[in-house]
Amino acid sequence: MGRYCQLVMGPAGSGKSTYCQTIMQHCEAAKRRVHLVNLDPAAERFEYPPSVDIRELITLEDVMEELGYGPNGGLIYCFEFLMDNLDWFEEQLGDYDDDYLILDCPGQIELYTHIPIMRQIARLLQQWNFQVVGVYCLESQFIEDTAKYFAGVMSATSAMSMLEIPHINVMTKMDLVSEDAKDNMGRYFDPDPLLLADDANRSTSEKFRELNMAIANLIDEFSMVSFLPLNIKDEDSVAYVLSHADNAIQWGEDQEPKEPPPDQDEGDDYE
Repeated sequence: MGRYCQLVMGPAGSGKSTYCQTIMQHCEAAKRRVHLVNLDPAAERFEYPPSVDIRELITLEDVMEELGYGPNGGLIYCFEFLMDNLDWFEEQLGDYDDDYLILDCPGQIELYTHIPIMRQIARLLQQWNFQVVGVYCLESQFIEDTAKYFAGVMSATSAMSMLEIPHINVMTKMDLVSEDAKDNMGRYFDPDPLLLADDANRSTSEKFRELNMAIANLIDEFSMVSFLPLNIKDEDSVAYVLSHADNAIQWGEDQEPKEPPPDQDEGDDYE
């Protein structure tokens, strides 16, 4: 039996909570035992009640009110407080053997790119025998501005380097992209640096051209970042993204095979 989890991260507004809700719904429909873990002390509501909730330990609102911190400083304090109370966290996760956990994380990307707290949490999860995959969400609107897309790719690269765990990148909100725009999006899923540099040069000042090319060459040299498109209204798209996350942590290799329902052909069974 194994312990598996997705660490869902990304900038504010990137669709992390919607991603978590969608994966929860898809797993439940497939009769997979899945639980939501909320690691955002500022979260306000959920479609699925969290099985584990950091707000039972500490909330950002209380920290800001009692200590006078701002949102960013208060969030860091919350995670430092969590690290000082790891017995609570380990106890909360202790009963989930052979279950699949979805960890919904805050939207402050400095937690994944500048401060080692999330790396420490990822390593703790591994020490507690969880197979962990990082899921970095970037919304499809980033492709409307190539310079903005560059920033998204660099933040995803930074998170991958910081956390040092199996990792996938997901381009969310594809259901909001027009059909005409989708025809030209392939180069954004598996970045073509030279084409992207040309696009950036057309939309930025001439003095940034060398910088654009340097960033493009960096992306090309490391070839670390590619994106999986996610359309939450398309079950095949959801299954495709989930299969990549499952493969990254080898989910299912120790699962007992399940008989398909009487009204379902064996070839239609998903994992």
